[in-house]
Amino acid sequence: MAVENVEQRTGSRVLPALPYAVMAVVTTVDLTAGPGVGFLPLVSLGPAFAGLVGGWRRTAVVGLTAFVLCVGLGVYNGLFESRRGLTALLSVAGVTAAGVVAAVMRQRREAELASVRSIAEVAQRVLLRPVPRGAGPLRVAVSYTSAVAEARIGGDLYEVVTSPAGVRIIVGDVQGKGLEAVESAAVVLGAFREAAHDEPDLPAVGERVERALNRHLSGERFVTAVLAEIGDGPHATLLNFGHPAPLVVRPAGSVAFAAPPDRALPLGLSLHDAGAPAPYEVPFAPGDQLLFYTDGVTEARDAAGRFYPLDERAALLKDPDPETALRAVREDLVEHAEGPLHDDAAMLLVRYRGAC
Repeated sequence: MAVENVEQRTGSRVLPALPYAVMAVVTTVDLTAGPGVGFLPLVSLGPAFAGLVGGWRRTAVVGLTAFVLCVGLGVYNGLFESRRGLTALLSVAGVTAAGVVAAVMRQRREAELASVRSIAEVAQRVLLRPVPRGAGPLRVAVSYTSAVAEARIGGDLYEVVTSPAGVRIIVGDVQGKGLEAVESAAVVLGAFREAAHDEPDLPAVGERVERALNRHLSGERFVTAVLAEIGDGPHATLLNFGHPAPLVVRPAGSVAFAAPPDRALPLGLSLHDAGAPAPYEVPFAPGDQLLFYTDGVTEARDAAGRFYPLDERAALLKDPDPETALRAVREDLVEHAEGPLHDDAAMLLVRYRGAC
């Protein structure tokens, strides 16, 4: 991060000086080589670069400077006795005008992009609001990386709610991308947040989310999700709607996927009459960890096409701080992919309070 900041500061100093540096080089070459070489029109490179990196006012100032410089060099070289001096002046004037127009259009696009980013950040805070760092006997950490970097939000979803029945969790993945995926994620999260407080058990929460989603979805779109309920007992209850099974990490170092006894269809496909998934229990005692994730994690490939081996990297979760531990997994995931991820990737780590 420090290196990136140094590079940004260096770039912020170099770019404003670039147009003047270009004009200085052209002036030096023109004076050295003489009027016969015909370098004078290259003074227009100054306002051209200014239009790419500066505002329209600065571009106009650089263009005026280039125009005055062109007049001075033209008089010095005696170019106004022919058409060459006038041609050079017209070149500078034309490039300056084009640079000013380009600067105005670029600033408008930058303002629009800043507005879109601001709206996206607000939408993200509403849709994927920060999860509590502690909930009941649990410590929680979350990591989310959108495949659409400019949008910062995507189709993955997560939430942690403290209810009378215990801590209830959802992690899911909406089929598809873009605004439709974000809308579907909002429907699921809205329904879950209400149902998690009201419903007596996890299957009832799942049914309520299913009904809300069926009212929203059309066609064959669906949402894979895993719901969890962790109360005072030594176990966690899971309900899996076609989602990748959470990873269970024990204090002794053993690792296993908490797979459901039977596969079930994702949310939104209840019309196929396959039946609702059955809840199942997983031992979960002090010191244990549950890592929920989306397929953007396990399907991230390296240069050789190998998937990310999440269970083999469980040792990265040994840090006492859950957020630091999850950050280590995320950094390892990005290193494995050797660049930006091609799919949204969400991870939610739940750690039962106690020594790991």
